[in-house]
Amino acid sequence: MTAVQADVQIDRPTVADGAALWRMAKDSKVLDVNSSYSYLLWCRDFAATSAVARDERGEPMGFVTGYVRPDSPHTLLVWQVAVDEAHRGRGLAAALLDGLVARTVAERAVTTVETTITPGNTASERLFTSFAERHGAPLEREVLFGAGLFPDGPHDPEVLYRIGPLSR
Repeated sequence: MTAVQADVQIDRPTVADGAALWRMAKDSKVLDVNSSYSYLLWCRDFAATSAVARDERGEPMGFVTGYVRPDSPHTLLVWQVAVDEAHRGRGLAAALLDGLVARTVAERAVTTVETTITPGNTASERLFTSFAERHGAPLEREVLFGAGLFPDGPHDPEVLYRIGPLSR
């Protein structure tokens, strides 16, 4: 992992960041892009369980969105991770994930991280596998949603990655 520069600030997203998050998701070419409206809502309603990396001017460079699962209040589900193309290769995704998880462990007693990854998304597979290794946490994988469950055409299965328990 490449070291993140000292001038990068990681904090909670604000509604004003919603458009930039939507653009990064769209430009990633691998994420399922939600409506621009949903990113505005996400930045309002789930800011406490999401993170944004900002440059020295305060502009978003990357983000992680997540939420605490209602039926599993010690589990953080990571929804999306994206880094602006101009800022990739600097370790931002790992720094964002580490920062968000540290915050939710402290504030919400999170013990487990979950995410789903489609087969072949090597960058996400590496990100979450290396996260588990850095934190000495077990990693389990299982298909959560098979391809046949998606009503909007061909879709790869979504594989659930469950990481935990995390040590405090």
